[in-house]
Amino acid sequence: MRIRPLVFASAFLACTTTYATMGPADPPASEAAFARLKTLVGRWEAEGGRKDSITYEVIAGGTALLERDSSPDRPEMVTLYHLDGNRLLLTHYCMAGNQPRMQLRAFDAAAGEARFELVDATNLPDPASGHMHAVAFRFLGADEIATEWQFYENGRAKMAEKTKFVRVR
Repeated sequence: MRIRPLVFASAFLACTTTYATMGPADPPASEAAFARLKTLVGRWEAEGGRKDSITYEVIAGGTALLERDSSPDRPEMVTLYHLDGNRLLLTHYCMAGNQPRMQLRAFDAAAGEARFELVDATNLPDPASGHMHAVAFRFLGADEIATEWQFYENGRAKMAEKTKFVRVR
């Protein structure tokens, strides 16, 4: 009977389609998001009287974007963004002493939003240890962005650090 192979093929296609929609952002979205992130080159300061600042610099022949995040009341942190084949990844070198690696999961160019989620981390003693788990960018204009970094501990969101930045040069 030929019904069984058709049922199997249909189920297989349904599973692969479901998996594809749950995975990373598609390659064109990764490339577009990386291109959009590279437009952030320059120095940015937090709004609202906070003394936080970030700088962005394209390095390595245009293949990576380096972010430096500084504040007078904590150590500097660095985040590196780059394409890995058809994925857009970031590695965040955190003051918590670990290095979460996140992957672009969604990019909406029209809305100006990009969302990254944890893939893995180095120097993380166990998954319950505190670490940055996700970050979202909102591109509000050529000289204004908002970021939201989510810190997880014991398997759940512990805090979110929301900051709005304006370009100063």
